[in-house]
Amino acid sequence: MVYKREMGADELSECVQDFYQNLSDRLQTQFKGSTEHVEAVMDAVEKYMMTRLYKEVFCPETTDDEKKDLAIQKRIRALHWVTIEMLCVPVDEEIPEVSDSVVKAITDVIEMDSKHVPKHKLGCITRCSKHIFNAIKISKKEAASADDFLPTLIYIVLKANPPRLQSNIQYITRFCNPSRLMTGEDGYYFTNLCCAVAFIEKLDGQSLNLSTEEFELYMSGQASPHWPQAAGASTGSPTSSALSQVHKRLDLLTGLGERQDRVIEKARQLESDLIDWTDEVEQKVQSALESFPPDVPNPATAGASASAIDSDNVENELLPPPLQPQVFAG
Repeated sequence: MVYKREMGADELSECVQDFYQNLSDRLQTQFKGSTEHVEAVMDAVEKYMMTRLYKEVFCPETTDDEKKDLAIQKRIRALHWVTIEMLCVPVDEEIPEVSDSVVKAITDVIEMDSKHVPKHKLGCITRCSKHIFNAIKISKKEAASADDFLPTLIYIVLKANPPRLQSNIQYITRFCNPSRLMTGEDGYYFTNLCCAVAFIEKLDGQSLNLSTEEFELYMSGQASPHWPQAAGASTGSPTSSALSQVHKRLDLLTGLGERQDRVIEKARQLESDLIDWTDEVEQKVQSALESFPPDVPNPATAGASASAIDSDNVENELLPPPLQPQVFAG
């Protein structure tokens, strides 16, 4: 695979999946290993092989994975205004234990990008999901359901905006041991992550119980939804006031980002105009110099003039100073 760089992503995936299948069959039939032994060997093989191949097969140039990464990242940034109430997330971040679980969930899903082995990336997703279930359980004081989990996972992904999200999902899909994706909690949580990303990509006003006009205004940054915390700011709560200020500054930053883009564009245009003006001035100066060559003085004449000036200066120094009229008093 390393020496066949012209292979597409699907061909690379097929090559790895065929190897997994053939090796698993041999371990189960020829070596007659137990299920636990076979899984341990397969995990070791996946770790060794994908660590060696990671740079070659993660986000290959033959795919549009990078383009999809930028698109989902931009989409999540544009949805910064979505509140926990809009998604009907049953989590109370005012509870310290819940807030701690939310932070850990965000950290785990971000950490996924730093792992090289598909199993380890799935481990990050699984740990993230367990922190989500813990946050829901503490908030509701009862076990979380699947209907509670998915909206909360969507909320975590929006808050985290994980790097290279689509590339990591594609990498796991293409090169993970298929038995792990089809069974077990890793496969279940990974499926939910894919659903969460698909929901974010297609999110519209109806999904958040908003009108189309409201949704477009919020997405463009021309308006901001009514933050529930802002109403509590008048009660004198420092937390509510601080959160209200944070949301206002987020809206302000969105507008400043657009203004910065316009300023940079105008600055580049000004730089280009300045370069053109400089070239034009240089051409005019050069043309003038060619049309009016400077007069070069005759060396002999210049020498004679210099001698005459020097002699005049010497004579002036030898003459006595002129008499000054004197004025006598009365």
